[in-house]
Amino acid sequence: MFKCDHSTLRLSFNTFNEVKAGNMPEYGEFCLLELKDGRYTGGEWNPREYKSKKSTEGKFIRGTADSVDSSEVSRWHSLERYDLTECLEDEEIGLINLGHKTEEVRSVVFKDFKTFKDGLPKQEQYCLLILKNGGLGSGRWDYWRDKKSGTFIYAPALACYGMEEVWAWTELSTDDIFASEEKAEKERLLEEELNRSPSTDPVKFKYGTDIGVYYEKALEKLRKDYPWASLAQMKKKTQYIITPIHGKYVFGLDNGTFMDSKLVDEWKDGDTADEFVDFLCEYTREAVRDSDPAVKFKFGTDVGPYLEKAFNNVKREYRWLDKKIIDSAWHYDIKQIDGDFEFVSRSSGESDYFVLDCRSAEDFIKYVEHDYQNAALRANPVVSRYEVKFGDIELHGWHLEHYIFFKLKTGDYKVDVQAGDRVTGGNREFFITPYCFEAKTYGEFLDRYLQIVPGYSFGLDKEDLISDVKLKEFLGY
Repeated sequence: MFKCDHSTLRLSFNTFNEVKAGNMPEYGEFCLLELKDGRYTGGEWNPREYKSKKSTEGKFIRGTADSVDSSEVSRWHSLERYDLTECLEDEEIGLINLGHKTEEVRSVVFKDFKTFKDGLPKQEQYCLLILKNGGLGSGRWDYWRDKKSGTFIYAPALACYGMEEVWAWTELSTDDIFASEEKAEKERLLEEELNRSPSTDPVKFKYGTDIGVYYEKALEKLRKDYPWASLAQMKKKTQYIITPIHGKYVFGLDNGTFMDSKLVDEWKDGDTADEFVDFLCEYTREAVRDSDPAVKFKFGTDVGPYLEKAFNNVKREYRWLDKKIIDSAWHYDIKQIDGDFEFVSRSSGESDYFVLDCRSAEDFIKYVEHDYQNAALRANPVVSRYEVKFGDIELHGWHLEHYIFFKLKTGDYKVDVQAGDRVTGGNREFFITPYCFEAKTYGEFLDRYLQIVPGYSFGLDKEDLISDVKLKEFLGY
């Protein structure tokens, strides 16, 4: 790698360009920025009017949802026009001048460069980078989960420089994002210190600090109204825990973790242990009430009758469905889990089961029906298609992208609708049931069809479709 000593290296940036003079970078050019308050950062120039080279309105993008408005920038210096390879291979080099230096020319020197052997930047720290290809860059440090590695994010969509691309780095000025991360880290460390020896309210925790005891007491009360109640049913609701917050034990809703910090919604609706037990009864009541085995498993605990009902219900309209087709669908069973029977599913070829949140036999049958319907459509090849033409149609912030009718090998039809915004999207397929084609007129057909694919949800209504002569012919009218 480069032979010079990175720890004594200095980079002097000279001849900055003044924003107020209207002398702006090329569109997409990455620059070192001097802000009006004297801080330094970096960013990729994105003018509001990208065709105008003199426009000073726009922003310098530093990453996804991370940018600096041009109104905050005093001067800029390109980071893209240098290859320092030859200089960095000189063992004696200590200072590299970037840009012609003369009297009264604006210049700034960066030093204290480090390599990853010296350590890692702090989370969200924005840094000036010397790349292994001899180029310059900048980016915001983002740790990976292991906290032992990471990447420098410098543009939208998480475009980044990996550790293998960076030779040395030094910190640029603190900004709001880094300051916020620093504050959060200090708060986390303080919280960690306070929670090492938490205090316990003797009234609120008179039954101790084992949450299981409180659930057991609540269960005793619930069984007076619901004899079938169990702990497993109660814990289908997001579970409460006993955990220290700000140096004292509290009852809290366990919402998992985010950025290595536990998310707990503290219970504040009472001051005593018995009040919390009563609260647990009400909190879990719905889950217990909807787990009545007599309702949930009214056809027994053999999954066969449920699957047969689902198969027969689907076959009424998906006439080509047979038992071989559903072999490609999910596999279902009824298993005893934590003492309670549950509907479960697993993917074909997999051994791990997933518990389904079905509160009644009918819920489970509908769930299976949906799976069988999808399997039936996958097994019925497309023989022809017709794509409906339309203008710009907005659907609750998304834009309709395609609306395609398909004729299947069996003579049946389906439609695929896709919509999206700038960052995401999705599509749905709908089977056009035989009932729609029993209509005597095309208008009556559309009335029935739009009950399946309503215009207010999927973009095209009756007046949009009825005038499409080619679609009418494609559908056989």
